[in-house]
This record gives sequence, structure tokens and C-alpha cells, in this order.
Amino acid sequence: MKRICSLLLVIVALINIAGCNKTKKEKFTDYSFDYFDTVTIIVGYEESKDVFDSNCEKIKKLLEEYHQLYNIYNTYDGVNNLCAVNKTVDGEHVELTVDDKIIEMLQYAKEMHDVTNGNMNVAMGSVLSIWHNYRENGINDPASATIPPLDQLMTAADHTDIDDLIIDSENKTVYLADPEMKLDVGAIAKGYAVEKAAEWMAEQGINGYSLNVGGNIRIVGKRDDGNKWKVGIENPDTTDTEHPYIEYLMLEDMSVVTSGNYQRFYEVDGKRYHHIIDPETLMPGENFRSVTVVCKSSALGDALSTALFNMNYEEGVALLEKFRDAEALWVFPDGEIKHSLRFKKYCVGN
Repeated sequence: MKRICSLLLVIVALINIAGCNKTKKEKFTDYSFDYFDTVTIIVGYEESKDVFDSNCEKIKKLLEEYHQLYNIYNTYDGVNNLCAVNKTVDGEHVELTVDDKIIEMLQYAKEMHDVTNGNMNVAMGSVLSIWHNYRENGINDPASATIPPLDQLMTAADHTDIDDLIIDSENKTVYLADPEMKLDVGAIAKGYAVEKAAEWMAEQGINGYSLNVGGNIRIVGKRDDGNKWKVGIENPDTTDTEHPYIEYLMLEDMSVVTSGNYQRFYEVDGKRYHHIIDPETLMPGENFRSVTVVCKSSALGDALSTALFNMNYEEGVALLEKFRDAEALWVFPDGEIKHSLRFKKYCVGN
């Protein structure tokens, strides 16, 4: 009996020693402005800054690869990216061999187009490029800002059929069958890249991190103290400085993505024209100020937040029923806030 008691005391002592020897990790932060034309913030808990910096360099290298592949405005030496896919030769697109990362993202984008009834459509590039040019001109020269003529937008909309995006996964090629068609993956590429980075981190055993790429937030594991991460949903009314966030969430291994009218926009005669274009009206959507989606996958969250922004509330609620782990918060033009059925389970006080 004494030997058993002594053995138990030794075991307890060893457990206490192990607990005392557990290294407390520090919190580190890394900022960059190199990917997807936005700010990337990586926050993580590590035993040393050297380990954190090493992990960040690997994460950013991966984001850089996706940024170059999904870029529709610039080409890069030795890379057949989406800008190259959009180009024409003698008035026709050319079938290009591309990286698997492009194939897989475009296949997922086509799936999301179908499930959202076209409210998230990467084939809208012909329309979105017009709005992009007018928005850039309006930002650079506000006094001469105008909106695109509707007839020009309607003509461009004739070239947005997702079925003209031909993907050959076996031969790893992409081809746009409509010569006037362009891809614009702004509604999904960033979230897709963030999700792939998070998947890679999990495979490498990198936990206790938060990735924030232009508001696409992906939580990987818990904080070092064992608690979940606290994430604020930005108030789309940027003039309300007393309440910069409208809701706070506690999350672990989840993503938060918001689509809103309050960041990328320009004004014409005092009216704001933002970057989320309704595929039906071909004008910036006016149903909401913002829509936030909480779900496991940042890729899904990115696609859904755009689609929900372009749908009315009732349609959006019906769409969410197709996804078991996705919840949403809508902010209406008058400031009213509505949640999906289980959204509140993530919410906490200030």
C-alpha cells in the first residue's frame, strides 16, 4: 500500500513538473501589403519571434503564389495566370495550360455559381471591368466622376455565361469560348487562397493563428491560453466612431467574411457607387450595407457573402439552409440588423 501511495505521489509530482515546464508562447503580429491589393495581418502565438517569422514567411510565400495565379490585371514571367486567360489573340481567347490551383478554384467557383443561382459569377468580368475603370477614374478625378451608360453594361452582360468557361481538369487547361468574355474572381479568390493557406498551416501543425487578408479572417486553432479568438464585425456606418464594431464573435477554426458598400466605392453627384454589382440590375446592390458570413471555409464565406449581398433577405435565408455550418448577419440600409437562426451562438458582449 505504501509503495502504491509513493508511486502515485511520484506521478503527481511529474505531472506538476510537466505543467510548470510548459513554455508560455508570446503573441506576435506581421503586416504586409503585397497580396490581393490589400493589407494582410497575421497574428500568432509562438515560443519565439524567429519561429513566428519563419512561419509567416512560408504563409506569405503561399499567398503570393495564389495572388499571382489569380491576378486579372498583371502577368508574371513563367506564370499562366488569369490575366493571361483573359487575353485574346486575333480576337479569340487561347486555350491555356494552367496550374492546378487555378483549375480547382474555377471549378469551385462554377459550383458556387450554380448553388447561388448566378449571384456569385466569376464570368462577370466584362461588366465588372467597366465599373472598375469608371470607379478608378472617379477616385482619381472626383470632379469628372460618372457612372457607366446602362446600354454599355447590358452589351457587356451578354458575355457573362458561366458555361463559356471551359475547364479541362484532365489536361489542366482553361478556355473562354466567348471572345468578349472576361473572368473576375474578386468574389472568391481571396477567400479561397486564405482557406488553402489555413489548410496548409493545419497540415504543418501550426496552430493559434489568425489570418486577416483584407477582412477575410480565418482562425486556425485557439489562442495560447486555450480560449477562442474574439473577432469584431465592422460597423458599415464608418461615421459612428463610438461603435466601430456591431458585434463580437468568439471563434475557433472558423472564418469570418464581410461584403459591404463602405470600402471600395466612389461618388457621383453625392451618391455612393460601390464595387459589388448585382448581376440582375448591373448596378451596385442596394439591399444591404453589409453582409457577414461565419463558416468553416473562407472560400465558402467569400462566395456566400457576395451572393447574399445580391439577394433579398428571404432568398438569402433560403440559400443558407443549403449549408449546415454557415450563418450570416445582414445590415440593412436603415441600420437594422438581422441574423440567421444560429448566428447568435457565436456572439459575445463587448
